[in-house]
Amino acid sequence: MLDYLVPMLLLLLCAVALRKQENAYELLLEGGKEGLKLLFSLIPTLVMLLTAVSMLRASGAMTTLGGLAEPVFSFLGIPPETAMLVLIRPISGSAALAVGADLMAAYGPDSRIGRTAAIMLGSTETTFYTISIYFGAAGVRKTRYTIPAALTADLVGFCMASLTARLFFAG
Repeated sequence: MLDYLVPMLLLLLCAVALRKQENAYELLLEGGKEGLKLLFSLIPTLVMLLTAVSMLRASGAMTTLGGLAEPVFSFLGIPPETAMLVLIRPISGSAALAVGADLMAAYGPDSRIGRTAAIMLGSTETTFYTISIYFGAAGVRKTRYTIPAALTADLVGFCMASLTARLFFAG
């Protein structure tokens, strides 16, 4: 059924356009042009963000930050082993998935650390990526309170992920 979803959607859109006596082909072309304009406006942001993440990982800065932040994570009840995940998740989803996979490979998916990492991945956002994409698409230059609020929400997500893993998977 899912194989036919896109063709059925296109057929439905064409039927609606015909009913309204509009040129469906022209409308699809116009939408494609707008999509490409948006894509080209977002490419510099994506390239810069991916470059920054690669540089941080290659330089060892993320590992150093993780080591420095371990006491804070212990105080907050977050397993120190997940420090790298907590630091990288707001920046890059793919890097966070790689770190999560490494944690699960090292400690096991059914361990407290593996479960905490899985819950963290599911309950937090790639904040800087999301803000750069959505704000870039909307042409917003000043984020004002967005970044502090989003990072606070991420911190709450990380703490609650750790608490959830302890409460529901104790043993």
